[in-house]
Amino acid sequence: MATPLPQKGPGLAGMLSQQQQSHLPPGLGPGQPAMLPQGALREISPVFLCRIGQETVQDIVTRTMEIFQITRATQLPNGVTQSQAVYQDRFGKLQEHLRQLALLFRKLRLLYERCVEMTSDLQEEPSELVPYVREEMAPVRVEPCSPAVSQERLEVLEKMRQKNQEMKILMDQMRNLLWDVNAMLTLRK
Repeated sequence: MATPLPQKGPGLAGMLSQQQQSHLPPGLGPGQPAMLPQGALREISPVFLCRIGQETVQDIVTRTMEIFQITRATQLPNGVTQSQAVYQDRFGKLQEHLRQLALLFRKLRLLYERCVEMTSDLQEEPSELVPYVREEMAPVRVEPCSPAVSQERLEVLEKMRQKNQEMKILMDQMRNLLWDVNAMLTLRK
């Protein structure tokens, strides 16, 4: 039940990685993005695009973590001369990661736009996005019940309050015990 996709420039075919091409519909092997039939991209479902988007987000996170690792490993100039080649190598790696990151974000934007195009008729979009604020809920009409049921409900609520209070006391005792143990271990060192 895939809807047709409009063709825009190199579009999605040029952006699919080999891992994502392995998820293509039957008959489309990996390594064939340039030889895709005209209707191949039109048969890709929004679910498939979302899966590619999820993998793209994972790639973005991985690249970002690698960038942070490179910057963490870089020693700030503190008067000690380091090899210029080491700095150039790290700078080159950092530039490559940033370039790849920019490409991944463009790919994610393209995937998002295609998904929105394909699913625009499925749901209406909210006019504005606002944080959820607890609204007054309409009172629920409760039918009167027997006094025995009301009494049992009150008893269960009271037992629950007592158990919650006991659990709170136990948690406080455990917290204090852990503080004492940590204090003793600190003093031992």
